[in-house]
Amino acid sequence: MSSLAAIAQTGLQAAQLRLEVSAHNVANMNTPGFTPQRVREQALAPRAGVSAQVVRADHPGVALEHEALEQIAAGLAYKANVFVLRMAQATTGTLLDSLA
Repeated sequence: MSSLAAIAQTGLQAAQLRLEVSAHNVANMNTPGFTPQRVREQALAPRAGVSAQVVRADHPGVALEHEALEQIAAGLAYKANVFVLRMAQATTGTLLDSLA
């Protein structure tokens, strides 16, 4: 897999995790003492993508407007990474076709 495709793959995984965590927060917002979770993303070595891990938020309570924005942002990040992955695959296919 090309490095571009590998980077897009880690971006897809991070976006999916953000959606899952946000859904978890919304589902548990009325649970007494619930502290929401957040996703911490960190760039890996150059051309290696991103790592994502779930951490506890600094404060209790869930703000629905924050979660709605988080879900929109994660959805857009997912779509962007799918686009990059498709372009990487199309480019690789075009290069292989030109070698044949």
